[in-house]
Amino acid sequence: MSSDTLGELAVPFEPRVGWWARVRADEERMTAVRECWRALWISRAVVWVAGAGTVLAFGFGPARTAFDPPGVTRGFGWLGDLLAAPAARWDAAWYLVIAHYGYRPELGTFTASRTAFFPLYPLGLRAIAWLGAPPVAAGVALSVAALAAALYGIHRLTTLELAAGAGARADRVAAAARLAVMLTALAPMAFFFSAVYSESLYLALSVGLFVCARRGRWMWVGVLGALAGATRSTGLVLALPALMIYLYGPREDRARDFYEDRLRRSGRAAAGGGRARAVRLIAGRLAPRYALRRDVLWLLLLPAGVVAYGTFLGLSGGDPLAPLHAQDVWGRHFAGPYVGAWDGLKAAFDGARQLLSFQRRHVYFAAAGGSPLVDAGHNLMLAGFLLAALPAVVGVLRRLPLAYGAYVVAALALPLSDPVRAQPLMSLPRFLVVLFPLGIWLAAWLAERPRAQTPALVASGALMALFVAQFATWHWVA
Repeated sequence: MSSDTLGELAVPFEPRVGWWARVRADEERMTAVRECWRALWISRAVVWVAGAGTVLAFGFGPARTAFDPPGVTRGFGWLGDLLAAPAARWDAAWYLVIAHYGYRPELGTFTASRTAFFPLYPLGLRAIAWLGAPPVAAGVALSVAALAAALYGIHRLTTLELAAGAGARADRVAAAARLAVMLTALAPMAFFFSAVYSESLYLALSVGLFVCARRGRWMWVGVLGALAGATRSTGLVLALPALMIYLYGPREDRARDFYEDRLRRSGRAAAGGGRARAVRLIAGRLAPRYALRRDVLWLLLLPAGVVAYGTFLGLSGGDPLAPLHAQDVWGRHFAGPYVGAWDGLKAAFDGARQLLSFQRRHVYFAAAGGSPLVDAGHNLMLAGFLLAALPAVVGVLRRLPLAYGAYVVAALALPLSDPVRAQPLMSLPRFLVVLFPLGIWLAAWLAERPRAQTPALVASGALMALFVAQFATWHWVA
């Protein structure tokens, strides 16, 4: 463990120095703050200029009342409705309704769809609105604050992981950290990070969990994991990387325990044929690097958020498993591990056939409603995100610690194993945008290719502007 790291870990125990004074005294932290602030305001300016500008130029769109039955995303006056356009659309209505009316599980099927949206984000939204902020403004404030925290954590994690690599150059590590926060803030679907959606809150909690696990703060790992589970169902997946970091590292709180080296020596010294040696080699690599201690019990908190949510629904007269059943409303079904990826590629192929046919009468795939040409375009776009993600997943597995890759692979199992019938890859881009290891790998890759950095950021920001323009005018984007 480096002296700088020891100093950073020791700082919180200085009783007479405020946290902001500690940050200002640390040049690395101040650099992270400045670069995260720049990424935050540039990206949010793009979101509101593109979203509100499109509404100003073309109107609110023909479907402005299609998914807003209580009118929770409008009615704020001309200027208020315009500013709310890039933030309050589609699923935002669900969060706003839950924050105002609650889940009401005792009403049965009438409110069962609400249970698909986990409670922490609407609770936070409601708490801020209770202080006097309009509900949409409260949601934006919560999302932007969570995004700021997430960007700072991503900057610190990128520096931590890449600096530990063999042959790491300080200038490339610094460039990668800067690029990681810009790529996250300007990702094609990053406009959700300031919308009344739970993406930014989940991102902040998951990044915080990794930071705390790397530093051995296991109580906070349990707390943040429980909160992530109360934010999105994918929060349960965080138990896997948390346990992997506990057992295998990398960790900064203590040195590796002795028995890894003992197993390695015994494997070299043991007699036997090639197969026996291979088995011993595999066993040596699978052997944990850190012994179990009592602090591992904090990891038992990780499922607490999901359990508490189900318990609340059951005690309120509803079904404790309702969040699982609620996905049926959107046509999700279990197709087998990662089978949805194949279904999505087939849907994209049929979508290409639909577009090339230049007609709507014969539909080549299961229509999702509305224009089959629009559905075909959606399936092609979703498959494009899947294909773009594949090399990034491989890159994470090869370059970052194994816990990061395991988290990405496990998190993608949910949307890719439980597809929507009409659009198998529906919402995949939103699942991808919160998987921050993908952005860290891409930043590391671009840090080694300076000429590609600006084009990549411009292209990503342009896609985000395009998607938020569609979102603000009530076109489905997910």
